[in-house]
Amino acid sequence: MRRFKVTVTTAADGTATAYTPRLSGKISQIEYVKTDFADGVDFAITGEATGIGLWTESNVNASAVRAPRQPTHSQVGAALLYATGGAAVAEEIALSSDRVKIVIAQGGNAKSGTFHIVVD
Repeated sequence: MRRFKVTVTTAADGTATAYTPRLSGKISQIEYVKTDFADGVDFAITGEATGIGLWTESNVNASAVRAPRQPTHSQVGAALLYATGGAAVAEEIALSSDRVKIVIAQGGNAKSGTFHIVVD
């Protein structure tokens, strides 16, 4: 596994955009370590090339860890479900020679936080 660490610092209006280096693999988890982003910070974390959603959350107040997953589908595009209970089957999200894009809003003036992207 590999870890990509990105520290993000906001502009005066509380926004910022930052990127990981290009990476390939399955996103195992994203760890946010709060430094001093304002309470209520908003995240939109995606794959840069395709815009695939990895983590979108509003009003975050503390460090957090998320393990993003996506629903799986059959060859005809039907959602795959577990036999019992009909719950959706989810799988890690893969990126290939892509960067993770981290967009911050409502972060406060010149505030920062760090994101660790763990890739298998």
